[in-house]
Amino acid sequence: MASDLSNIFKDELSNTLEQLLSKSSQVESVSELNAERFSSTQVIEGSVKFEFKDITSTWNFYIPTISATKFEYFMLGGMGDLKEHIDDEITDAVNEIISNICGSFCTSVNAQGFSDVSSIKSEVKSSTILEGEVLSSKNNTYEFTLSLDEDKLPVIISFDEIILPYFSIITGKKSEPTTITPSSEVNTQKEVKEDKSVKTTNIQTPKNLELLYNVKLKLSVRLGTKVVLLKDILSWDIGEIIELEQMVNEPLEILINGIKIGEGEAVIVEGKFGLKIKSIGNDKLKFNQIGL
Repeated sequence: MASDLSNIFKDELSNTLEQLLSKSSQVESVSELNAERFSSTQVIEGSVKFEFKDITSTWNFYIPTISATKFEYFMLGGMGDLKEHIDDEITDAVNEIISNICGSFCTSVNAQGFSDVSSIKSEVKSSTILEGEVLSSKNNTYEFTLSLDEDKLPVIISFDEIILPYFSIITGKKSEPTTITPSSEVNTQKEVKEDKSVKTTNIQTPKNLELLYNVKLKLSVRLGTKVVLLKDILSWDIGEIIELEQMVNEPLEILINGIKIGEGEAVIVEGKFGLKIKSIGNDKLKFNQIGL
């Protein structure tokens, strides 16, 4: 059975919006789309390509006018007038939000070490303003209702068929069991034994592991994030202190080549900034997460 990524996605959807929009965010409900509700409005379609271990999947995000205009308004700190229609600036803002949601989702999934998912990455391929009528022709499409403080805003996502088993809590679709004939069962057992032998040879044998010990990997930490206005950036000067959303006592994410492998906290060691590891996976999990 495929690993279910539903709750991870819902968490990253709400967490990312909360960080970018500075609003308390929560996914209140998920339901199959009633396209008629959006037939008289415009939507921003954001097409995102995901590459999993063995599959490639494309999702289409549809952000209706009511959500898109509020998203841009909140990103700008509630300054100016709330727009009534989607324009290029709103499209750019929504595109950035979708990119951040998908990036955070990939980072969280990679940190779990799911064997059937392995390393996952995403790329926003396009964003287009469309009429809401297009939703009536979409299959496997779901409406996520998000609460942003007092606002209830919809985010619509259309999944392709291949990814449905990975979101069974949302879609209700699960992997079909494979029927095994006696001959194929023998072959399968043989393949499993060979696979275990390969894994033992490549991962558990110290001599072979030593071949990887000198591979150079980039260590980094995610200290915190903050949404800032362009006018603030232009006013920055040397010596400026920028407050981040991260609290002093919150754990930092430990990243290797951009993939989270653990958490730690900042320390000072002989006058230098350092990192104290608080939680981290075992050797096998580290290899799976890093992709070696």
